[in-house]
Amino acid sequence: MIEVQNLTKRYGPFTAVDDVSFRVEAGEILGFLGPNGAGKTTTMRILTGYMPATEGRAVVAGYDVFTHPVEAKRRTGYLPETPPLYPDMTVREYLTFVSHIKAGRMNRAERDERIRSVMRKTHIEDMANRACGKLSKGYRQRVGLAQALIHEPEVLILDEPTAGLDPKQIMETRDLIRSLGGTHTIVLSTHILPEVAQTCQRVVIINKGRVVAVDTPDNLTHQLKGAASLYVQVEGPADATGALQAIPGVMRVRVSDRSSGYTGYEVESEPNRDVRRDVARTVVEGGWGLVELRPMRMSLEEIFLQLTTSEQAEEARHG
Repeated sequence: MIEVQNLTKRYGPFTAVDDVSFRVEAGEILGFLGPNGAGKTTTMRILTGYMPATEGRAVVAGYDVFTHPVEAKRRTGYLPETPPLYPDMTVREYLTFVSHIKAGRMNRAERDERIRSVMRKTHIEDMANRACGKLSKGYRQRVGLAQALIHEPEVLILDEPTAGLDPKQIMETRDLIRSLGGTHTIVLSTHILPEVAQTCQRVVIINKGRVVAVDTPDNLTHQLKGAASLYVQVEGPADATGALQAIPGVMRVRVSDRSSGYTGYEVESEPNRDVRRDVARTVVEGGWGLVELRPMRMSLEEIFLQLTTSEQAEEARHG
C-alpha cells in the first residue's frame, strides 16, 4: 500500500532524510519511531505530498506522490503535528467544509451521515457546536483525526496523534487506531514507545535521517539480544550463582533481585542454546524451590536506545 524507495530530502548542505526505504502492507499499522530531529515528520510530509523530495520515490495506494499527487492525496488522510483547524468554525462547520473538499459529491443526507460517523468514531459529538478555537488540545487532536477520516481514505498518516491527550483519551485513541487497522493502512509517528508496542505490527526506527531498523518488535528483540536470557527465581536464601554458572552453555549469571525468602537470577546463555531444562534440573537437584523460569525480552525502550546510541557511537568512531 505504501512503498518508499531511496527517499532523500536536503535543505542546502543539511540532509534531513537520507536514502530512506521501507514498505507498508495493506491493512498494516506501522510505527514510525525516532528521536527529535530524526526526519520522521519530513518523511511524512513527503508521503502526503505536503513537500517534494530531493531524490527518491514514494508510492501510496499505487500512485506516485510526485507524478500523480491528486490521486495519491485522494487515498490519504493526514493528521499533522498541529491539526489544521479554522478557529472561528464550529466542529460541525469545519468537518462539513473539509468534506466538501475531500469527500467528493454527496447529497446532504450522505454528507451529514458521514460527518456523524467520524464524530462518533473520534468521540467529539458533544463538541459539534463548539468553535474549534475554544477546544482543548486533546479535542483539537480528535477533530484533526476526524478530518483525516472524513473521505474514508485507504491510507492514514498520523503524526503524534495522542499528543496532549489525557490517559483516558490516549486509551480511546489507541483503541480507535487499532480498530482502523485492516480497513486502513496506517503509519503512526510517536515518541511514546509503549504506544507502538500496543498498537503497531511493525516498527521503522529512524535516526539522523537514516533508517536503522525495520521489523516487528519481537524480531528486533530476538536479533538485538544476541545471547538468550532467562529469569530464574528460586526459594531460599542460599546463593545458586555458582551452580547456574557451571551449566554448559551458560555465559554469565547475576542476581537481579532479592525479596523475603526468594532470589531472582538473570541467566545469559550462548546464542541458539536452550538451557531451560538444565537450569530447572540444577535448581531442583540443588534443593532450591523453583518458583519462576521464563525468557527475558528487551523492552522497546531498550531496543530504541541500543539502535540510536550504537549508531551515534559508530559515527563518533569513524568521524
